Amino acid sequence: MTEEALDVSKLSFEQALDKLERIVGNLERGDVALEESIKIYEQGEALKKHCAKLLQAAEDKVEKIRVGADGTAKGSDALDS
Repeated sequence: MTEEALDVSKLSFEQALDKLERIVGNLERGDVALEESIKIYEQGEALKKHCAKLLQAAEDKVEKIRVGADGTAKGSDALDS
């Protein structure tokens, strides 16, 4: 695992998404040299994977709350139930 990948793994979702958005902006403007474009594209891929991993983890924690006839919470089920 590269040093950059280790740094990415320590970022929060918001931090990673912010960095990814900046990379996309730089690439879309097209004012980055080819070698630098390749480097930041690779960083973007690592950030994208990290964001996807964090989103999946959050999704796994989400629960669907069961509500009784009186409108009060009666417990919870896994999201995919």
